[in-house]
Amino acid sequence: LPSLPWWLRPFARFDARDHLAGRPGESLRDRVDAYLADHDAALPEGRVTALLQARVLGYVFNPISIFWCHDRDGTLRRVIVEVHNTYGQRHAYLLPPADTPVRVAKKFYVSPFNAVAGHYQVLAPRPDRRVDVVVSLHGRGRPAFVATLRGTRRPATAVQLARMQILSPLAPLLVALRIRIQGIALWLRRVPVVPR
Repeated sequence: LPSLPWWLRPFARFDARDHLAGRPGESLRDRVDAYLADHDAALPEGRVTALLQARVLGYVFNPISIFWCHDRDGTLRRVIVEVHNTYGQRHAYLLPPADTPVRVAKKFYVSPFNAVAGHYQVLAPRPDRRVDVVVSLHGRGRPAFVATLRGTRRPATAVQLARMQILSPLAPLLVALRIRIQGIALWLRRVPVVPR
């Protein structure tokens, strides 16, 4: 993980406890290895790259976290996609590497407006200069929900992170607020609520 100057740490801090299950004090890599071992998947001998939201002023909201697990020679072997809900829960899905969408059964309550039924189509190719992730929830033969995450990779330097705080201050707080506003709008339109 990037090492940041002390004055930026409150605005961009990564904490292993925000991702995957594990014991206190474990590193993020320990948690990735434990998850793969629990699913009888070979542990990566090479780098693990990740798409994560950082904590900002002690708060984090990760709608999705993705880990790309490589062999020593750089070959992508496994992809872990972890979905987080607004109730503080999370569930990880183990996927093969693919440049086309991978189908995986939905097993986790994410939204009060979607049942734990159907399947996801997940497109999460290894990013190079750009990241382009698409997740769609399918039920009853058509997509019920489509989420995209696109962007350009930038180095985690002090200058870049300070720039991001100017352009998009308190990003995770704003994302959480926007999700709640959208939920209230759906509720006001009388979209049926699925109990948790």
